[in-house]
Amino acid sequence: MRKASYLALILGTAAMTTIPTAFAKDAGEDTAASAAPASLAYPVTQKVDQVDEQFGVTVADPYRWLENDVREDDAVANWVAAQNKVTNAYLDTLSGREKLAERMTAFFNYERFGLPRNRGGKYFYTKNDGLQNQSVLYVRDGLNGSVRELVDPNVWASDGATALAGWVPSNDGSLLLYSIQDGGSDWRTLKVLDVASGKVLDDNIDWVKFSGLSWVGNEGFLYSRFPEPDEGAEFQSLNVNQAVYYHKVGTPQSEDIQVFATPENPKIGNSAEVTSDGDWVVVTSSLGTDEKYEVSVINIGKGDWTPKKLISGFKNDWQLIDSVGGDLYFLTDDGAPRLRIVRFDMGNIEKAPTEVVAEQEATLAGGSIVGDRLIISYLENAKSLAKMVTLDGEAAGDITLDNIGTARGFGGKPGNSETFYSFSSFSQPGAVYRLDTATGETTIFSQPDLAFDPKDYVARQIFYPSKDGTKIPMFIVHRKDIDLSKGAPTLLYGYGGFNISLTPGFSATRLAWMEAGGVFAMANLRGGGEFGKAWHDGGRLQNKQNVFDDFIAAGEYLIAEGVTGKGQLAIEGRSNGGLLVGAVTNQRPDLFAAGHAAVGVMDMLRFDRFTAGRYWVDDYGYPDREPDFKNLLSYSPYHNIKDGTDYPAVIVSTADTDDRVVPGHSFKYTAALQAANTGDAPKIIRIETRAGHGSGKPTEKIIEEFSDIYAFLAYHTGLEIAE
Repeated sequence: MRKASYLALILGTAAMTTIPTAFAKDAGEDTAASAAPASLAYPVTQKVDQVDEQFGVTVADPYRWLENDVREDDAVANWVAAQNKVTNAYLDTLSGREKLAERMTAFFNYERFGLPRNRGGKYFYTKNDGLQNQSVLYVRDGLNGSVRELVDPNVWASDGATALAGWVPSNDGSLLLYSIQDGGSDWRTLKVLDVASGKVLDDNIDWVKFSGLSWVGNEGFLYSRFPEPDEGAEFQSLNVNQAVYYHKVGTPQSEDIQVFATPENPKIGNSAEVTSDGDWVVVTSSLGTDEKYEVSVINIGKGDWTPKKLISGFKNDWQLIDSVGGDLYFLTDDGAPRLRIVRFDMGNIEKAPTEVVAEQEATLAGGSIVGDRLIISYLENAKSLAKMVTLDGEAAGDITLDNIGTARGFGGKPGNSETFYSFSSFSQPGAVYRLDTATGETTIFSQPDLAFDPKDYVARQIFYPSKDGTKIPMFIVHRKDIDLSKGAPTLLYGYGGFNISLTPGFSATRLAWMEAGGVFAMANLRGGGEFGKAWHDGGRLQNKQNVFDDFIAAGEYLIAEGVTGKGQLAIEGRSNGGLLVGAVTNQRPDLFAAGHAAVGVMDMLRFDRFTAGRYWVDDYGYPDREPDFKNLLSYSPYHNIKDGTDYPAVIVSTADTDDRVVPGHSFKYTAALQAANTGDAPKIIRIETRAGHGSGKPTEKIIEEFSDIYAFLAYHTGLEIAE
């Protein structure tokens, strides 16, 4: 199912709610202790005399040197080593890490399949045996035929940190285009494999990032790339001048043809898709993370590679579904804040599109054309619904899903009635299903055998009032047999940004927390996409404080309702959610017992100066514009630490190779937090190597990371991890 093309590429797994997991520390290492130290001696971090003045406001930035790339600056590398030494020594005092790692490993140890793609009668899919660091790509000859291994990324690096990222079979299934991600970086290298022989061809494409991959026939493909950065600047320099290229298989990258570029505005990003009928290249152009796109079309079906503008102005969201009979189908919020489906007559592109599916009360989340049906998915109060309609929008049946969960997939092609989808919940990884849209028959393609019973856990959804009275949804999940009459240690998760929706999904790490007796809560804050454009707008730019108010109100609700007690509430967020944790910890340090800020955006005055940060101005605003500057300064985690106020225990996590949210954000924030007088509760940072922003992280690194972090949160909320 096609959904949010360029936005998804920029934000990637940063906003995903389901975090895979895996691997324990050395079983022979005795690190358990009965209690953690009351206070820590942090490394002394050098301060520099860096003061900036903007709009009459003087802002000190004493730790700016920590923005330097750890791979290029020995002083930063030494700081990282000193911080990790303190952090590791502290974590070594905590009991429960080994048990958490053991249980996470057990929960993750199930055979799981990715969604199959049928090309030329061959079915391509990924599979993980359970504890493999990376999933392996297989091909099956026919639906029930023989299976062959095609790509095993586990042999690429001894630390398991080189991953298979995107992959697309050619239309006839003879070739496989795939991308390689090393050490968690956003940069990708493209390769081509001959499916019959399993031989990797000589094609090698570099400097690919935030790119769609789309075959043109069976001889070449389209991809997006940036110019090669200066040596030593590839992990920090701004990403500008992205262009779409055509590569013919068997030729060097130097001969690739640029088919679309926007040199008049280097900030525009461009990503291309080819329709299933092979007639149209659709280029989606974006200025940032906001879903306001221009769309250009190239009629390659008639051999004309001249781009023509279909949608101008960067005003609305336009998501390509596919092409049928000379018409292009799109999802759009043009005239529909919760989206609708329209089609363009490509014989007359000047004509306004025709509405196929009108806006509904539920938020339209995705659409695809399978056979002669449109499959459309909705979010209703952050839970998945799926329906089928004809190509003219007439009802053709619902797709039955469980109550609280998330459906993914539904990809396919016009003329072929076969599609695959998965459905998961907080306690169920879910099976992969095959659906025939012509008959409505659903069969199981794969179903996991689990080391636990999903029925032992219960999930419910409540709505609580935020500061301004807005009702905010929140899921609350725990073991069925937990007695909540006295409250239980609770982990509250949030994101609240970039029109990204948090939906129910399985996480082995969170299941280990819940098995130990903890409660997991997930709040659907404003700024997300759960209720369409108005919900997103209500939590961005000058409205960003609403996100923090929503999260604070979630914590207050959990305590007031007795779900958790004072001193039992931990909070967690990743990326934009790391910013959330930093901001609310500054604003309400009394409310929380512990916090985990992962790969967060912590310096709101300089986020736009590194790699993909410039895209985020759509949600955050421009630091060089006075109204935005004052708003950003009001909540920036780095700039608003309250000296002389007791703070909860805080663990910050990042990676030295994160080139999405550069680690300098976390480094500077941690240095400032440690330097301030914020009480005896620890403020530590866990810095991973070769791990990036999160995607492609090997299984063993994830289990090691989250057994550390959840042991930290458990200790400071009173959750006892039975050994």
